[in-house]
Amino acid sequence: MMGVTPNLDARERGPTIAMSIVDLRQVSSRQIEPLLAEEAQHWREELRWDYRPSLNLIKKFVDAKSLAGCVAMENGRALGYSFYVVEDRKGLIGGLHVSAQSPQLVVARQLLSGMLETLRAIPGIERIEAQLIPFGCGFEGVLAELGFRIYPRQFMLLELDRATLPPTPLLSPGLVLERWDDRQFAACARLIQLAYANHTDGEINDQYRSESGALKFLKNIVILPGCGQFLAPASFVLRAPHSHELVGAVLTSTVANLTGHTTQICVMPGYQRHGLGRRLIAATISALRERGYTALSLTVTSSNLNAVRLYDKIGFTTIKTFTAGVWLPGGHG
Repeated sequence: MMGVTPNLDARERGPTIAMSIVDLRQVSSRQIEPLLAEEAQHWREELRWDYRPSLNLIKKFVDAKSLAGCVAMENGRALGYSFYVVEDRKGLIGGLHVSAQSPQLVVARQLLSGMLETLRAIPGIERIEAQLIPFGCGFEGVLAELGFRIYPRQFMLLELDRATLPPTPLLSPGLVLERWDDRQFAACARLIQLAYANHTDGEINDQYRSESGALKFLKNIVILPGCGQFLAPASFVLRAPHSHELVGAVLTSTVANLTGHTTQICVMPGYQRHGLGRRLIAATISALRERGYTALSLTVTSSNLNAVRLYDKIGFTTIKTFTAGVWLPGGHG
């Protein structure tokens, strides 16, 4: 990947581009700082998300030469960057941003091709996942060209003062609504594994397929800054009395001043389609309003029609569409 000069078709290349792809571990954060600043601006203006804490972590890892990925350079200027991580037998493309001042699709194709080639060469890699938020151009065509199975997703936003909550059903006498407690990690991991056992989101994120994977996911969003700053007072679980087993959960983070984000919402099979998801999201909205929050965002897979319809009824609007992609050996993503 290092030092490769792509042989681009003249129609794609443009008049003067002389781009090379270099290893991310060969550059400093200062060299990609303009890209990071532009990326932060997009997150703030388009998604109401303060992405600077995540970018600060990226800069720290870049300067420590410990983040794998690549950068597209032209005459000493960074046109785009991307990074990936490897865990067990899976590669995860964790980020990709290309400057609006460059031929975005051309650069994105080269960055993704380079990472895919590198990841496929790692012994034991059985799966590669990508969930990429596009700014300026979509990546779904490039991912499809590279053999990824494509899953359209939606980034939705609710202005809390405009929320229209449908009548909230009374909870069954057999269920209790409680605020999140860190003692519920194991029970919530079991809930996630069961809730997504036959769900499209389990195809997109294989962490949902096992309790151990779900526990890693939970720790990333609750303990680590994987998705904003976790907000326990606006996170809830549903359980049966005298039982530690959960039948539903909604977890919330703060992603910008007075803006929350639902990082997870799920209901146990057998309890679904009885209004429990609506009850959970209503509890989150109420808790956020009490704290003066003005907006709540979430992401949802477009094929999850019941969830999309619920969010539409409440007042969420889709402000961006993006793509989740999964690559498996043999092209059966």
